[in-house]
Amino acid sequence: MNCYQCPVSCGADRSKNKGACSVQGLKIAKYYLHPFEEPPISFKNGSGCIFFCGCPLKCKFCQNFEVSRAARGKDITPAQLADIFKELEDMGADNINLVNPSHCLSHIAEAISIYRPKIPVVYNTHGYEKLESLTLAAQFVDIWLPDLKFISADMAARYTVRADYAKFALPAVEFMAHKKPSFDEDGKMLTGCIVRHLIMPMGVEDSVNVVNFVSTLPKGVYFSLMSQYTPCGEIDGIPELQRAITAREYKKVLSAVEAAGLKNVFLQDRESAGTAFIPEWDY
Repeated sequence: MNCYQCPVSCGADRSKNKGACSVQGLKIAKYYLHPFEEPPISFKNGSGCIFFCGCPLKCKFCQNFEVSRAARGKDITPAQLADIFKELEDMGADNINLVNPSHCLSHIAEAISIYRPKIPVVYNTHGYEKLESLTLAAQFVDIWLPDLKFISADMAARYTVRADYAKFALPAVEFMAHKKPSFDEDGKMLTGCIVRHLIMPMGVEDSVNVVNFVSTLPKGVYFSLMSQYTPCGEIDGIPELQRAITAREYKKVLSAVEAAGLKNVFLQDRESAGTAFIPEWDY
């Protein structure tokens, strides 16, 4: 089957060849109970994260560079993925967290048809999505967890291979933001949408535009402002990406959050910048 799942629509027969995502078939880098998501996602026992290899964006600053380039990982089948769902449940996961799932959607849907988790399913995406694919994913997704990386086409072109990022990400986030939030009696998220944004060095103006866009979304949406940018990947020749964000940059974006009147907000301490929160890739 030729692959048209992400906006690149490369048409590769991924049973035989790699697509624009750099992956043939279904490949994962790790699965485990991850404690460092937003509080109602990681909750008490940890989010049952499954990290899918490959990515069509090719972000130059990716902190999971080996995974996004599919330089390492393990090939599995949809049936094995269904077994991983069960295993994470047995480990006490508070949800099944599909990390970077877009280009693996057909395989994930097949795994879901074999075994549908009894705990919430989280769709943890870079935001570069086709609405047709999201409509399919909506049949089994309980919580949307999209990044909104850039609105600026210039930033998207400078830092990724997809200058059209916002053309697809903005309507995709709008689609996901309509999922109404719900929580159990202890505060664990059961349904809803959390939009993430990572502040980039010298990227304050675009971050403010992201904040203002989020302020137009349905009131039930949550916003997670991330300050963890750490120099990673292939950023030689990009001088502004050689450092973490400054306190001044963080405060400017935080002021925009306050000015926009956003209420459902998660804030990440600037001390989160560093490599301590990057998983060890053991596949």
